[in-house]
Amino acid sequence: MSRLFIFGLGYTASAIADASGSPVLATTRDGRAGTIRFDDEQAVRAGLAAATHVLSSVPPDGDDPVLARYADALDGRWLGYLSSTGVYGDAGGAWVDETAPIRGRRLPRNAADAAWLALGARVFRLPGIYGPGRSPLDRVAAGTAHLTGLSNQVFSRVHVADIASGVVAGFTAPPGAYNLADDLPTSQDRVIAHAAAMLGVPPPPVVALDSLSPAARAFYAENRRVANGKAKRVLGWRPLYPDYRLGLRAVKATTRPKAANAAPDPAKSDQR
Repeated sequence: MSRLFIFGLGYTASAIADASGSPVLATTRDGRAGTIRFDDEQAVRAGLAAATHVLSSVPPDGDDPVLARYADALDGRWLGYLSSTGVYGDAGGAWVDETAPIRGRRLPRNAADAAWLALGARVFRLPGIYGPGRSPLDRVAAGTAHLTGLSNQVFSRVHVADIASGVVAGFTAPPGAYNLADDLPTSQDRVIAHAAAMLGVPPPPVVALDSLSPAARAFYAENRRVANGKAKRVLGWRPLYPDYRLGLRAVKATTRPKAANAAPDPAKSDQR
């Protein structure tokens, strides 16, 4: 029987754990019920010794913390890493696939992506993540959404359930990078306006870019469309929600968007 060990049981990794069909042991910062603390080295190494599959969703903070501490315990196992399509940087709105050069602005993320690939991992490059409790519907309902007026600024997104199915499909796939993104890259303003219409409220106001955080301004300075053909071809993966309209419809059908701080800004792409 396969056994999955997850570093960092956050929003996306929890969905992967649920979809894996395997016994799962995972780390969290606080070692909450059912998990172990990342810095409990004895427990982590014991868990890794029993694991057949290891997945990291921990973003780098300078060096990659998982590789810095536990790289010597990863040999002989299936390895997976949740990376970001931010490694591609600005493409001027063009399509990028896994052959595109790595030139993102976040150098630690670029280095971590490369390091996991060098270990023979399946590196899943993810765009803006949304799903129940963390979607444009939630931001509109909470009054934290905004428009930018940048109709030509395009990026990709992916429903959390489609990440989970893609990673599980990767359990039997060869090592390498895989983009898990939907089929319809589009502007953030269009998605937010659609979410507002679904909730029957006016679109939120346009905000000046110079009023946003440096991270958000840097995000909106980038423009790319992420191709998912390799994942479809090699993993046999197809997104259940190939565009934001279908994805948001599913979110609305399963949850009631409410004011909460669980819905992240898409500019903060490391919120896994």
